This record gives sequence, C-alpha cells and structure tokens, in this order.
Amino acid sequence: MGRRLRIMTYNVHSCFGTDRKLDPGRIAEVIAECEADIVALQEVDVARARSGGIDQAQSIANHLRMVSHFHPALHLEEERYGDALLTALPTRLVKADALPSRGEPRGALWVEVPVDGVALQVFVTHLGLLGAERVRQTEALIGPGWLGAPMPDNARIVLAGDLNAVSRSASYRMLVRRLRDVQTTAGRRPQGTFPSRLPLLRIDHIFVGEGISVRRTAVHDTPLARRASDHLPLYADLDIE
Repeated sequence: MGRRLRIMTYNVHSCFGTDRKLDPGRIAEVIAECEADIVALQEVDVARARSGGIDQAQSIANHLRMVSHFHPALHLEEERYGDALLTALPTRLVKADALPSRGEPRGALWVEVPVDGVALQVFVTHLGLLGAERVRQTEALIGPGWLGAPMPDNARIVLAGDLNAVSRSASYRMLVRRLRDVQTTAGRRPQGTFPSRLPLLRIDHIFVGEGISVRRTAVHDTPLARRASDHLPLYADLDIE
C-alpha cells in the first residue's frame, strides 16, 4: 500500500459559467467540494480584459490555499490563456512549453510532485479541436521531450487534461497504448464530462502509468458544477505504490 492521492482535471472555461456569470470563486468552490490533492486546470485566463484582468490560476489557488503553476499556451501582449496545476503538496516545475498547433495554440505543463519517496510526474494539457492536430500533439507528448524523456527510477506518471478526444479517436488510442485510462481501469462505466448540462461526451481524461493503482473515479456532477463551467470535473483516487 502506498500513498493515496486524489487527482482532478477540470476545464474551467475562463471561469465563465453556463449562466454566463464570471466567478473564479465558484470554480474554487467546486474544486473544494472534490477535495482533490492535485488539480489540473484548462482554459485559465491570466491578465485578460474579458475576465477582469485577474490571474485566475493564482486567485483559485489562493481560495484553496494551494500553489499554482501556469503555462500560457496563448500569449498576446500581457494577456495569457492556458493550463495550470494546483496543489498544496511540494512541487518542482520540470517543463512548460508549446505543442505543435495549427489552430489555437496548445501547450503542456510538467510538474514533479515528491510523494513518500516517489517522484510523481504530472503532465497537464489541453489538445486541439482537429483530429490530425491532436495526433501531432499526442506524438509530441509521448515523445522524448515529454513522457519519453529520461526519468528517475522512482518516477510515476499521471497525464490529465481536456484532450478533446473520445475513446474511438486516434489520439486516445495512441495514449492507451502507453498509459491506462483511469475510468476504464476502475471497472465502472465511464462517465461523460461535456457539456456540463448534459454530459454525453467523454473528452476530459486522466491517464496513469506503472506503479499507480486506481481505486475509484467520479465525475463531479452537482447543480453548482453544472453552472460553474461548461465542463464537469473528473477525479480519480490513486494509490501511488
């Protein structure tokens, strides 16, 4: 038996809810309800006029008494938009960089979280809307710059994010050849996360590598979560062996 952690992924839609209300505090409340140890966020605004110019990653982290790491996939002068990782655990930023993109710029974030003698490697990403683009991005992710990079012997891998990919897609199939999908590993019927008011599509995912056991998974489907963003959060309870 190793350390048990709850990992969560959540596309927060720049903190604009399905009711069109802008409210980072509401996003933080949804995350707090899930009691996650490590949170992967996508579609986070930093210093963008449309969302009041605030640093959403830091604002949400402050609500939760966590630290944040942010990577701007899109950077226009002072305005930034991208992915974040939040946790109260010790962290070390390994890499934050762009992925091959033809449409909207995409990127990924790689953070090491030391856990009881294990070097947990957490990758956060948000893949593109076009199938061919997602394949190129997935090839990059599993290549030598990211998942295929040299790692410590005690490394354990988690990949989380909005992949814009259902289970029959090419990019999803590429990933499950390398990692395990927590929802199918947990033995329960996988649940959709998008759109939040009628979550039919399973495009938000958490994948794990060797040395990690999946105890349970859940999509946090509450009235608040259905209002807070156009995606529902997915979390998994993991034993880090």
